[in-house]
Amino acid sequence: MVPERESTRERTPAGATAATRPRTPRLDQPRPPRHRFLPEWDPEAFGRLSERIARFLGTGRFIVWMTVVIIVWVVWNIAAPQHLRFDTYPFIFLTLVLSLQASYAAPLILLAQNRQDDRDRVNLEQDRKQNERSIADTEYLTREIASLRMGLGEVATRDWIRSELQDLVKELEDRRRHDGHVVFPTERSERSPRRDTDDR
Repeated sequence: MVPERESTRERTPAGATAATRPRTPRLDQPRPPRHRFLPEWDPEAFGRLSERIARFLGTGRFIVWMTVVIIVWVVWNIAAPQHLRFDTYPFIFLTLVLSLQASYAAPLILLAQNRQDDRDRVNLEQDRKQNERSIADTEYLTREIASLRMGLGEVATRDWIRSELQDLVKELEDRRRHDGHVVFPTERSERSPRRDTDDR
């Protein structure tokens, strides 16, 4: 007789192991959005803004305005009364402002250049594909023109037919001279009534 299994062992229900397992994210479902502490911005909008700033920094208007601001700054801090001066001679605050402006201008210009490089790369890729299509079309048209020329070489032209007919006429005339009889049926039909009239 087979001994029965001990009934004291606990049997786990079917779904108990799944409930005790730690939850892992499923691959067939999107992740819930995470809370971000930093502000979000649109990279395209920021890139467009950087391009505008870089375009303005590269104009003569910016250089003129910056020169005017620096001259007014220096003249004010030299000629104004002592209690109205905010940046005295060695103009440390002016140096700080100019270095801050340069430190922001350089990355903005680089960002604008990177965007322009990306656009140039896309344009070059489109030009390359267009050139490939043009070359393929040109090769196809060249093959078609060559096949048409080969086909036209086998077609009988008017001059060729005329020269062949002239050769045949000369050959028939030569045979008629040698044989002494009429070869053309039209000539035979024209000469037969004359012979009848001669006989009469």
